[in-house]
Amino acid sequence: MSLKFNSKNGLLHKSTAIISVILKGLGQIMLQENSMTGLLFLIGIFYGSLAMGFAALLATVCGTAIAYLLKYDQTEINQGLYGFSAALVGVAVMLFLKPVFWSWVIVVIGAVLAAILQHFFIKRKFPAYTLPFVLVTWLILFVCNLLNSDLFAVSVPAIAQASDSLTDGFKSFGQVIFQSSLLSGILFFLAVFINSPISALYGLAAAIISAILAFYVSIPVNDINLGLYGFNAVLCAIVFAGPQVKDGIWVLISLVLALAISLLMLKIGITKLTFPFVLATWVTLFLKNRIRKPEKAV
Repeated sequence: MSLKFNSKNGLLHKSTAIISVILKGLGQIMLQENSMTGLLFLIGIFYGSLAMGFAALLATVCGTAIAYLLKYDQTEINQGLYGFSAALVGVAVMLFLKPVFWSWVIVVIGAVLAAILQHFFIKRKFPAYTLPFVLVTWLILFVCNLLNSDLFAVSVPAIAQASDSLTDGFKSFGQVIFQSSLLSGILFFLAVFINSPISALYGLAAAIISAILAFYVSIPVNDINLGLYGFNAVLCAIVFAGPQVKDGIWVLISLVLALAISLLMLKIGITKLTFPFVLATWVTLFLKNRIRKPEKAV
């Protein structure tokens, strides 16, 4: 009887640990190693789209599973580092492609590729952030366009209702995971807030500032109100958020860079995804390190 109880208890513990890793993988989309954050993200995605919700879950499981199978570092797996880029690939596939059988196959393959790429960068201690997601999604779009353009979903222009700056800020949180719903955006904000209040507040402020700047460079108001010019700023702010004044300066520099990169990619005609965040963060980190070195030398 005791043996049976211990067996059940062990199974429950393992199941709980696996669920925790999967949810942390979702939480890491906004750099939060927190299961509750991941759960709220998942709820927000499901609220916006059932297909995207299932794709996010499937992709996170696949990304984490391949990390287990390839015997990647257990600590890194437990932190959810092999789930977040995979999850974003899953949601992106359901955004750009029709929810048919081959799209689900692409979700699985894309998730595995994203996890392997993530490992490539982690091993080299390179801060890739969401770059694996960006590269894999660009590859998927290129291959589908080349081999089977019928897979692409019919684009339906989203119409944003008139909104204020605060609403634009929350919607920017939503757009980090391709959600245009205000409720999803608020859920995502709260998800970050419960783990890191300063990151959430910085993210909201950065999104609002980015939206205002976008308005003054003549970006269509509808796109601004949908949060399309604030979500990269949210991610930049989360990276550089901190209690000191200089942290706020780095947030400001990174969000301006992200917006400039977004505008350049728009002009060239490249699907931007979170690449403006990645590149702006690299440039800001480079500047930050350059300033730090002379200080240490003094």
